[in-house]
Amino acid sequence: MKSRANRLQPAADLARERQEEAMQRLAEQQQRLAKGEQQLAELQRYRQEYAETAGGVSVSALLNRRQFVERIDQVIAQQMLEVARLQRVLDHVRGLWRDAHAREQALGSVIERYREQERKSEDRREQAEVDERMQHRRPAREWAR
Repeated sequence: MKSRANRLQPAADLARERQEEAMQRLAEQQQRLAKGEQQLAELQRYRQEYAETAGGVSVSALLNRRQFVERIDQVIAQQMLEVARLQRVLDHVRGLWRDAHAREQALGSVIERYREQERKSEDRREQAEVDERMQHRRPAREWAR
């Protein structure tokens, strides 16, 4: 008959696989967020550089320049929303990983406790066998006297 620890091992293996998958998704989401933040920083840097360059002196050139800056501002606002969305997704994925990690740790702990109980039970059984053998030997020695 399988021990409790051995019966739980497939569940622990599955929990480990799920934790590893969750960790992989977490790493991927962290990369997406970093890329989104990098794009936002590049847009903001570009806008700053463009705003600091001297433009044309005509009214139409100033209007075109202003419209272009407004479009850059819109793109920056959209990218800020995307970064915020990516951060929310990352927080969610991090929570899923924490749950999977906690489950893996809990199952590992239960299995270890069961194995320890099984070791102690086996030690007690072996000690009882030794004690029983010793009891049977003593009378035999008394007869020899």
